Amino acid sequence: MLRIVGVTGSVSSPSRTRAVVEATLARIGDAPDVERTLIDIAELLPWLAIRCRDEASPPILHALDAIESADLLIVGTPVYKGSYTGMLKHLFDLLNYPALFKTPVGLIAVGGSDRHALVIEHQLRPLFGFFGAKTLPTGIFLSDKTIEGGRVTDDAANARLDHLVSEAVHELDLVRLRKAKASTN
Repeated sequence: MLRIVGVTGSVSSPSRTRAVVEATLARIGDAPDVERTLIDIAELLPWLAIRCRDEASPPILHALDAIESADLLIVGTPVYKGSYTGMLKHLFDLLNYPALFKTPVGLIAVGGSDRHALVIEHQLRPLFGFFGAKTLPTGIFLSDKTIEGGRVTDDAANARLDHLVSEAVHELDLVRLRKAKASTN
């Protein structure tokens, strides 16, 4: 079974970021051997006021285990003051950093204006670089105006999302092949 985990960093519920991450997960993982999990920061807020993993409650431990065992991550965040949310960073601070080594990660950010578009390159890629994760080449920045009713309405943005989805599917195919090869050895 391949595990795809979506992580949405919005502290609001419902959120545009969650809608985009959910839709992306659905587009990537419709194969019968794929299990999808969504980790929503907004749902974890009551348990995130901790200093270290040793203080984590079962909902936080479940989220951390899901992230650490993912074959593919799709991480989405709203942009606040040019960066990802502090609560998203706090959750990732609780991870065992070697767990994400070589894990493919798709990056999505949603912001109020295009002036936040570099958040993918200047904030998210370095975060996952620290973990040794493999960020997918196509990062998606969406301005709020391109999302209506939880759907991306801009054709160019949808084309970029299509590209991200194809990269993610390719990475899952590689994971599938590695697992098949390992099971025959």
